[in-house]
Amino acid sequence: MMMTNVNTKKAAAMFVMMSKKNTLPTPKSPGTSTADATRYQEECGSCHLAYPAKLLPARSWHQIMTTLPDHFGDDASLDEGLQAEILAYLSAHSASNKSRMMKGVGYDDVPLRITELNFFTRKHRKIPERMVQGNPEVGSFTQCNACHGSGAVKGKFNEHTVDIPGFGRWDD
Repeated sequence: MMMTNVNTKKAAAMFVMMSKKNTLPTPKSPGTSTADATRYQEECGSCHLAYPAKLLPARSWHQIMTTLPDHFGDDASLDEGLQAEILAYLSAHSASNKSRMMKGVGYDDVPLRITELNFFTRKHRKIPERMVQGNPEVGSFTQCNACHGSGAVKGKFNEHTVDIPGFGRWDD
């Protein structure tokens, strides 16, 4: 419990600092409420999987959230208040530089695509392209829920429960 409090305070302080830099309004308790998680799921999950915040560091979420008018080629603009709330949530629950997801990522690097992280590519390297990009039921590695099912929404990516549409259970 104590560790969570410290992380939340650090995330809140970082969010305030980043908000001032980019003039986003600061919510009262950045990123700590269930409502913040719900807003993130509703807004971001309406177009794609609302990727678990723990998959990227706060600096990456900041870059993504402050460039929503050009969000990987689409305009995903939000009103400033909602944008700030979602950024606070993502920052409060983001990957630390010491997490396994960030292994091989420099402290100043700002990865924007989860699929380009060393951790991700290592975990997916044995899966043939035809099973993912060449599979109309999957399409790309960004469609985590296609193979990881409902666990992906909860941030559960157990390799023993992968079921690739059209191919069945994956067992490397």
